[in-house]
Amino acid sequence: MPSRGAVMKFAGQMRFPLVAALVAAATFGAEARAQEKQYPKQSDLPNPYRLFENWPTLPANMNGGHWGELIRADIDPKGNIWVFHRCFNTEPAGAATCVGRTDPPILEFDPSGKLLSSFGSGMFAFPHGFTVDRQGNIWASDANASETVLGLSAKDANGVVRGHQVFKMSPTGKVLMTLGKEGVKGDGPDTFDQPSGIAIAPNGDIFVTDGHGKNDRVVKFSKDGKFIKTWGHHGAGPGEFDQPHDISIGGSREYVYVADRSNSRVQVFDQDGNFIVAWKQFGRPSAVYIAKDDTFYVSDSQSNSTVNPGYLRGITVGTAKDGSLAAFIPDPDLAQADVNRISGASGIVADDKGTIYAADVGPHKLRKYVKVK
Repeated sequence: MPSRGAVMKFAGQMRFPLVAALVAAATFGAEARAQEKQYPKQSDLPNPYRLFENWPTLPANMNGGHWGELIRADIDPKGNIWVFHRCFNTEPAGAATCVGRTDPPILEFDPSGKLLSSFGSGMFAFPHGFTVDRQGNIWASDANASETVLGLSAKDANGVVRGHQVFKMSPTGKVLMTLGKEGVKGDGPDTFDQPSGIAIAPNGDIFVTDGHGKNDRVVKFSKDGKFIKTWGHHGAGPGEFDQPHDISIGGSREYVYVADRSNSRVQVFDQDGNFIVAWKQFGRPSAVYIAKDDTFYVSDSQSNSTVNPGYLRGITVGTAKDGSLAAFIPDPDLAQADVNRISGASGIVADDKGTIYAADVGPHKLRKYVKVK
């Protein structure tokens, strides 16, 4: 029979795992209650934002100063705004291609809207995921999966079909790292199936939503590109995905936020992939951004009377602390939601003042919103 001391020692050893389990259960319970909370309708939320007209300024020698489809926007440490667009093309609608075009898909603007730099010509067939890390490096993905687009070959100068890759570039466009194998679709540790979004953790870890194909997962790499883990697969349960379209890491807890678009929700994880909560108060999220102060910005670019009815296309603003909603910016062309194949912002970011930049696929605009009250 064990001595009293041994029993006390064993009890002490058990105490801390038990406490940890109770804390975890309490945290999960609080998140679950937040998930069950009833949120106001988008139409009942205030809109304290004003659209900043005629921003930015595109040079006349770039497609006559007119945009095509945009897919993402982000802000670098200096405060400049970077845009990832589809080479001023508008076809195929909703999935415009850079194939056959020489326009640079990566553009840098200063806060006044003046174009500062551009690069990336010939690198991408179907621009998609995009982010700027804390060192100012540019990360972009090519989600192309087709050998030909609009009757044109999607091969690069070396005769290889472009796509299924993520690139890290310097602010001047020098390629520093490549993840994935060009033109090779797969679900292994070194292959993607149309990677859709990219987020970089403060320690440099790389997170990719492998979401425009069939993989429906998040892939995590170390800062030097070594595979760490993957989580998720196709489904609608916690930690499962149906077209994870965008990803953001931010807020006071540095959680991972995934726009699980076809499941009409944002899923929240810690950086090890442990499920925290799923929020469904945003409609059909195409883009998600979490600011340092825990403000979230989520864009629904697809809902209408037949797709996810009951929700409006636009940008929802709130707090990532509990999922509460504070404001809603309806799409400028909301009346055309049932006509346009894709509207709204598929990329969104905000600066420290709360100024919002939204990259539109359908309306072919880069919108800037300033908070006025």
